[in-house]
Amino acid sequence: MSFRVAVVGAGRMGKLHARILAQMEQVQLVCVVDTNPGAADALAKQRSCKPLYEAAQAVDMVDAAIIAVPTVSHVQVATPFVQAGKPVLIEKPIANDPAEAEQLIKLARKTGTGVQVGHTERFNPAVLAMQKHAIKPKFIEAHRISPFTFRSADVGVVFDMMIHDIDLILMLVGGRVEQVHAVGVNVLGQHEDICNARLAFDNGCVANITASRLAIKTERKMRIFSEEAYITVDYARKLGIVIEKSRNLDLIQMAREMDIDDLAELAEQVDYKQLLTVEELVVDESTEPLRRQAEAFYQTVATGRPPEVSAEEGLAAIRVAKRIVDSIKSHKWDGKHGTREGLDVIQKE
Repeated sequence: MSFRVAVVGAGRMGKLHARILAQMEQVQLVCVVDTNPGAADALAKQRSCKPLYEAAQAVDMVDAAIIAVPTVSHVQVATPFVQAGKPVLIEKPIANDPAEAEQLIKLARKTGTGVQVGHTERFNPAVLAMQKHAIKPKFIEAHRISPFTFRSADVGVVFDMMIHDIDLILMLVGGRVEQVHAVGVNVLGQHEDICNARLAFDNGCVANITASRLAIKTERKMRIFSEEAYITVDYARKLGIVIEKSRNLDLIQMAREMDIDDLAELAEQVDYKQLLTVEELVVDESTEPLRRQAEAFYQTVATGRPPEVSAEEGLAAIRVAKRIVDSIKSHKWDGKHGTREGLDVIQKE
């Protein structure tokens, strides 16, 4: 029996989701929904399914839905499906306001309905390879820039692009964000187009995140520093490098035991590169991230297992994102106050 799915939203992401679903044998793309009849008709014709113009019309026709509408409408569009007990995959971010996301989660728990959030970077093969290395991050640096696409103009760069790195960092660190310090600039619209944020966690880890949608090239990179290893990941190129301490590091330990205070005395005996092991991440590029995400969503619905990216994780990401945006708004560029404007310090709960 086919798994019947609706794609709500016939924009760029809706088209991508429809393409993926059309390739999956176990899935039947029943309908495409968009309030723009022309967009719905065109995509439905391309994918040989039914066009609809209101999400509510699709609820009784499907087993699940993928929500790919503008962020401000995510919760509104997802609600009828969740009320009917139909699982949903909601494009990231889950909502543009934590309170809305909380209401959707409350409804999902009441109806026992699965909600997965489309943080597609989780399914990037470089991320999957990185997760095989059990490390405890001490410092993380993320850099995500691209040219302006004129999409997602309803939100700023934090909810549009930085949200990917916020989600990954929360996954990697596992602690609670205690301090947020951010600055950002609106250039083309009403929302920030450039942002730099510093997150301090309760376990001591610090993350520095930069995002811009005004660059002339696209880069998506992350560097992770820990006592166990240093990992650098290029999400766009789907590759990475792991640098770990080698057994030759025993020479340093031996020097300490011999009371050699100045490590410079070992310069003629030790080559720094011999103290390290450098390896490329073993990356499986056989399946594109969006396909992996769709298959994970199917397995969640078919087996009842927890979503790969839960609604609660999606909520955690937008809570941090909102704190970053609030910190941006509090920053005083004139410097008249002589204080650390833009610093958002949250006490431990």
